[in-house]
Amino acid sequence: MYVRQTILKKIIMKKSIQLISLLFLGISQFTVAQIKDEKLILDRKREPEVKKIEKKKTSVETIKNYPPEEKAQNPVTYDLTNVPAVSDFTTSTIQGEDISPQLGVDYHRNYLQFGMGNYGKVLFDGNVSYVLENKTEVGADAHVLSTHGLKDEYDWESRSSRVDVAAYLNSYSEKGKFNATAGFGSHDYSYYGIYALQPAADINLNQKVQKISLNGYYDFYSNEILNDARLKTSFLTDKFDAKENYGGLDLNLSKHAISFPLEGVTLNADLAVGAETLNTQFDILDQKQSRFFEGFLEPKLSFYRGKSYLMIGSGFSFLNANKSDNTMPEQVKSNKTYWFPRAEIYFASSEKANLYLGVDGGLQHNSYGSMLMENPYLLSDQEIRPTETKYRLYFGIKGDVNEQLKYDLSAGFSKVNDILFYKANGIFDNDNTLNRAAYNYANTFSAAYGDGSVNEVKASLQFFPLENLALDGDLTYNYFHLTNEEEVFNKPLFRAGLGAKYTMLDKKLLLGFKGFFVSDKSTNYFDIQPDATDSSLLTSTEYANGTVKGYADFNLHAEYRVHNNVSVFLMGNNLLNKQYESFKGYKVLGAQILGGLKVSF
Repeated sequence: MYVRQTILKKIIMKKSIQLISLLFLGISQFTVAQIKDEKLILDRKREPEVKKIEKKKTSVETIKNYPPEEKAQNPVTYDLTNVPAVSDFTTSTIQGEDISPQLGVDYHRNYLQFGMGNYGKVLFDGNVSYVLENKTEVGADAHVLSTHGLKDEYDWESRSSRVDVAAYLNSYSEKGKFNATAGFGSHDYSYYGIYALQPAADINLNQKVQKISLNGYYDFYSNEILNDARLKTSFLTDKFDAKENYGGLDLNLSKHAISFPLEGVTLNADLAVGAETLNTQFDILDQKQSRFFEGFLEPKLSFYRGKSYLMIGSGFSFLNANKSDNTMPEQVKSNKTYWFPRAEIYFASSEKANLYLGVDGGLQHNSYGSMLMENPYLLSDQEIRPTETKYRLYFGIKGDVNEQLKYDLSAGFSKVNDILFYKANGIFDNDNTLNRAAYNYANTFSAAYGDGSVNEVKASLQFFPLENLALDGDLTYNYFHLTNEEEVFNKPLFRAGLGAKYTMLDKKLLLGFKGFFVSDKSTNYFDIQPDATDSSLLTSTEYANGTVKGYADFNLHAEYRVHNNVSVFLMGNNLLNKQYESFKGYKVLGAQILGGLKVSF
């Protein structure tokens, strides 16, 4: 009897998994069929972020003590571009975010991809590399995307285009690996989010941002003394003559696997030494200028027993700052030193449940370039400050319940100075005219800073019910409490994501789904009317009780390999066809569809 029940349970479980797979496939095919006549836009972030410079195009983990000859046979690529090699999903905003799914299929490294869609979208994507005989790889990467924007929603221009190109070199020697990447990016778009005025259709709302970057990275195979070295540089300009240059040098020194008197315990010693410079200059309105130089030292000791460890360290920083604008007769100079705690305990009790808790802190430089990646509609005249996390306490639990289910759940509390958020700007003069600069229609934002605390909860889940089906979900909750502001603007309380990746027909057909859920955001906004007593002037009234509604954004992707080297693809974005706002006044596009051809070689 018991044997029969066991067999019956296995049959039911197997049928359930097959039903889930067929249901997912059916939903994907049904949705693709529904979006043939619907509309939207595609774009994605391509510019590398300094804090994410370690992210590789092939997502290969850096492995120490790796045999050089074995590495030469299966080289690790170091393309510091912060994007995958294929153009798949993006969110619905004109300046979108890359949400490309990694479907776990062996893509060819060299490829060219071309696609077209509604809203005048044209996409070109390509990556070409060649391995020389001396264990050196050279390559080039390009991404071009343009759209005519929201012609049916706005009388004025809302088109957008982005061009990103990069050349890279990877070299593998007997002692380590080296990468150098040179990149150029150009983003051409409009400040189209006008809600308080009704200007003419032919006004010029154009903004254009260009960035040149050069990064170098050397990683030693062993952890003897010099672990790795990084050099990061960039230069940014925009249409309104803003200029920003960044430079950073980071050396990591280490001595690992040191014997320790306690049985079964090994010791790792690490020391990070580095410096960063950030110079920003604006040429309109207050003409703010800032120069920062930071030197830092981060020692730490890690005690390992099996998979458990105790890490104890510190962070020391010296910051020199110089600021000025056309309202101050002299520069404001300051020098300050910082100490930040660093410690973490990780209890590897079992594969199913691993506990961790710790404390950290540090300085995060908020550059004009990094702000534009979060909010491209910034005024070209910003106050630049670093954000100081005095301390962040956190704890969590993660593990593998079985081979099919993985999870990570954590919570934290931070004490932070100069938390960055964004406030809407009004008009910069009261003349009753619509002949204004592109940024002077209450359509831009400025950085604002506040001291306070942050409560956070993060959760992520991965589920693999079948070999060819992967499901994932994540949730982030951030509650900001500011001491000098009533609330933080343009920051959602929570974000959530849901994804699925499915392959079938011997991996010839790839299907992907990605959903985003974002809560409401508080914002300030303006009402602009002719002055009651003087018709030549305008009166601007600011309100601080505005709301940017939350949204759900669903996206689908399908790719079919018709030949070993030829694939056709179809993408659908914002399939709910909701024209929600990314920021006050900035509507996103409705449902989008883009199809094209990819050739791999």
